[in-house]
Amino acid sequence: MVVDSGMHYLSSHGHEKSGNDVIFSWLARYQNAAAAGADAVNGTVGALLEDDGSLAINAVVDAALRVAPAPEFSAYAPLKGLPAFLDLAATLALGIHRETLEASGLFTGATATPGGSGALFLAANNFVERGEAVLLRDRHWGPYAGFLRGCDLRTATYPLLPDAPNDAHPFLDLEAFCAQLEGLASTQKTVMTWLNDPAHNPTGLSLPSESRSALLMAFMESAMRHEHTGHTLLIDAAYHLYAEEPHGWAETIADVIASGVPWPENMLICFALSLSKSHTIYGLRAGALVYVHPDEAHIDRLNDVMGVTGRQTWSAAPRIPQHVLSELHASAEHGEAWSEERDRLGALLDHRRTAFLRACEVRDVAVNPSHDGFFAWYECDDPVAVAEACADQHVYLVPLSGGVRIGLCAVPLASVERVAEALSRARSGEA
Repeated sequence: MVVDSGMHYLSSHGHEKSGNDVIFSWLARYQNAAAAGADAVNGTVGALLEDDGSLAINAVVDAALRVAPAPEFSAYAPLKGLPAFLDLAATLALGIHRETLEASGLFTGATATPGGSGALFLAANNFVERGEAVLLRDRHWGPYAGFLRGCDLRTATYPLLPDAPNDAHPFLDLEAFCAQLEGLASTQKTVMTWLNDPAHNPTGLSLPSESRSALLMAFMESAMRHEHTGHTLLIDAAYHLYAEEPHGWAETIADVIASGVPWPENMLICFALSLSKSHTIYGLRAGALVYVHPDEAHIDRLNDVMGVTGRQTWSAAPRIPQHVLSELHASAEHGEAWSEERDRLGALLDHRRTAFLRACEVRDVAVNPSHDGFFAWYECDDPVAVAEACADQHVYLVPLSGGVRIGLCAVPLASVERVAEALSRARSGEA
């Protein structure tokens, strides 16, 4: 614990909070280098930039915001969110599979949140008993740990990838996941796992349908074996609308239900939805927690629980993005225009990723498998040393636990080769 001499007004858990966010620290290093005139490459931020370095903004969303009525900017939203926005959130989470899921007897609910982070907080605050552990992959977005610690929760992890080649599930260590899940279900009153998929941050990994199905079946079977232990599967869908299969999880759920597998009453599936990336409105803090269950009474109760939690934390989520986005998507013309612009931005990411993976292959730089979204990942034993070696070449990346995150969302296409070359030289000690 950090001891702050004389600061007796800080609680014990307040004293534990220290340090700067590593991502913003490395962004500042890039900014300082660029300001000093260096030809620097920015691979630090988690926001999508155009190839000229400016923030990528969906022009359709921007235009809709600028003509919204003044009261929509100033008024409170309902504590649980505008009804039209909550309906939109369920559709954005489930896509064309929503109708199939609801026709099969499942019910959906949602609560508006300040960004995807708010959705994660609602889940951490309500779905796990204090002192218990939440199951994560060992490579995950760093702030997960802070959300969980703030709710007096611990973490349990399983490897991002199998140790040995696995033809059935090359991107999922199913055996390790099941072992950890069984251990938690046998010792805790509640079990929750957070799965950032598709377009995982920090690697860009996306699970194929076979692995999604196997993981879901394992989770359902655990819930059936431990019928008095609550099971919550949370899909962190922060980047899903930039993935090749944006609604793959909804499709997998529909397929499993259609196969006749019964849904355990003690199991809940949630989607933590972020509109920051998909609609390029990072600062407006728009998100939602969407939940799916076969008992409508459970959904009604969850609406109350989440609304009360929000009221006691941030009051109400911002109204203006809820209004503008629900109006925009209610119009077929505007919705299609948004989709076309989102596809343009998605193409930026696809081109950069393809070029980066090719450049790494040519240089024998063994980056992790990366399929979708904003990031790629270089696994290494000393991430800080690798990032420092890249910074010596004025290529700025983010060292995290177990590797270095490459923000393809920020790297211009023309600079992708420099990033691969910097990693190659850092690996060989030539920097």
